[in-house]
Amino acid sequence: MRFTLAVAAGLLFAGVAAVPASADAPKAAYWRVETTFTRTHDHAVGSGYYLTQRSVETEWLSPEGRSWFGFRELGAKPATKKDEAAWRADGSPTTWAYRTEGMKIRLSVKPGKGTIGVTKGRPDGFRLGEKYVTYQQLQALPTEAEALRKQLTSEVNTWIDEAAEEAKTTDPKATKNDWLVNLDRYVAERASELLYVNPVPDKVRAAAYQVLKTTKGVSDLGRSKDPLGRSGRKLALPVSSSEGSVLKQQLLVDTQTMTLLAEYTDLKDGGKPMLGTSGVQTFKAGWTNDKPAVPGVS
Repeated sequence: MRFTLAVAAGLLFAGVAAVPASADAPKAAYWRVETTFTRTHDHAVGSGYYLTQRSVETEWLSPEGRSWFGFRELGAKPATKKDEAAWRADGSPTTWAYRTEGMKIRLSVKPGKGTIGVTKGRPDGFRLGEKYVTYQQLQALPTEAEALRKQLTSEVNTWIDEAAEEAKTTDPKATKNDWLVNLDRYVAERASELLYVNPVPDKVRAAAYQVLKTTKGVSDLGRSKDPLGRSGRKLALPVSSSEGSVLKQQLLVDTQTMTLLAEYTDLKDGGKPMLGTSGVQTFKAGWTNDKPAVPGVS
């Protein structure tokens, strides 16, 4: 999953705000976000080869803030040509199983049946940072980059204050500086979420992209394509490091629609790649009238 500020507890549901004149009206029945994950398991199987697994999850949000969630495993396969050769030497099995941290992991080359249902354990509304807001409040977000940066920075600082205080209950040596060192990264992350998570106005999305690409530490890597062949601008977030772990992330943005296409995550601990958490996610976000259903196989 993504490394975002969404780990904070104590979610709030905010009140209703007036709709500004520049607001975007809902263009369909649902705002739909499809996320496809590709990751390599960190546990070798068979004679010692590794598997890459794909899965897809989809969220549908109505303008009233109701949420539906679908998920499907898309199947596993050998990660590299070397792994494929070892797999074939093992007789080309189509299922695998192994234990890790007390859990039994089962994998198959075939896609799963998938699930669909109403999202439970959340209030109606749209997740924005550490709170839930209404559709009207999404439309009232700043459309100027510096005003939006100011708001996002203020929200991140509030979260840092709360996180630092909570950390002291288990680590008396924890200080606010433990979080402030990554302030720019947090602001960039928050801006990137506005590019796909919620149906914000087009002008807000454009402002969020400006905030993202001009945040201190963010670097422009030029044009690139994602695993689906879609072209966009690739940006690298500030590198985050803590207690031997180093997290690098790159984002691919469609600068025509100002939507996030893909996120590349490279996490290392003590210089060793963390295969289970590193990988690539692709996103498809937009309005749809299609009712929630089990994600398809692709």
